[in-house]
Amino acid sequence: MGWVVFAFVFWVAAIALNSWLARHPLSETRLGKLLVPTIFGVTILVVWEALVRGLEVSSVILPPPSAIAAKFATSLPILWVDFVQTIVKGALSGYAIGCGAAFLTAVAIDRSKFLQRGLLPVGNFVAALPIVGTAPILVMWFGFDWQSKSAVVVAMVFFPMLVNTVEGLAASSAMQRDLMKTYSASYLQTLFKLRLPAAMPFVFNGLKISTTLALIGAIVAEFFGSPVKGMGFRISTEVGRMGLDMVWAEIAVAALAGSAFYGAVALIEKGVTFWHPSQRG
Repeated sequence: MGWVVFAFVFWVAAIALNSWLARHPLSETRLGKLLVPTIFGVTILVVWEALVRGLEVSSVILPPPSAIAAKFATSLPILWVDFVQTIVKGALSGYAIGCGAAFLTAVAIDRSKFLQRGLLPVGNFVAALPIVGTAPILVMWFGFDWQSKSAVVVAMVFFPMLVNTVEGLAASSAMQRDLMKTYSASYLQTLFKLRLPAAMPFVFNGLKISTTLALIGAIVAEFFGSPVKGMGFRISTEVGRMGLDMVWAEIAVAALAGSAFYGAVALIEKGVTFWHPSQRG
């Protein structure tokens, strides 16, 4: 019972501290913007640990963060192998191929009325297909190694990236395009000097959405067949063995990798679209 009381008191104190920080001028500084979510995250971990211990929850159902951290520390070689197999080989390769192909296709669609009316509706239909239906097919087509996971990622990120890029290429106003015509600018000159810069916020929106989809696609695809390594393989195997601490360790790796991936894309966006209102101040 003492752990439960401690969890409640700690939660109330942390919420009070965060509420005070949110109203304090410090919250507008870079330190304040990091401090508030950090305190909130630490609070969740502490309360989680205290409630699991206080309520005597079985580690098979929900292991405490301390057990997950211990498993994480003792399984670094395995976690690294799984990270390389799933994230580096499967997710990143599929992300690069899918987003690159979608960008080039969007430029082609922008040039062709036929593709605008024919490809986009088909793309919306394909994008609506569930991954649990397409992943087994792609695994059978491309084999059980990382190439099939990369193919699943390509299928998942292609159309969100395509739709955002097409919308971005149409973001420039008619007056701006007419001004380029008065300068006798060619299509390529208009594309590179006006339309692509105006499309960058949309392009990066697609890239950021695709970071999450890439990780989900690579991990889920491994549930339908993979070599004896990979995050999806490890999760499905450890669930069958009731090794929930290892499952949570893999989830932690996926969360850290996804946050770092998204942060890297957002950082690049900040440098490229510094002129956009969303990046000011």
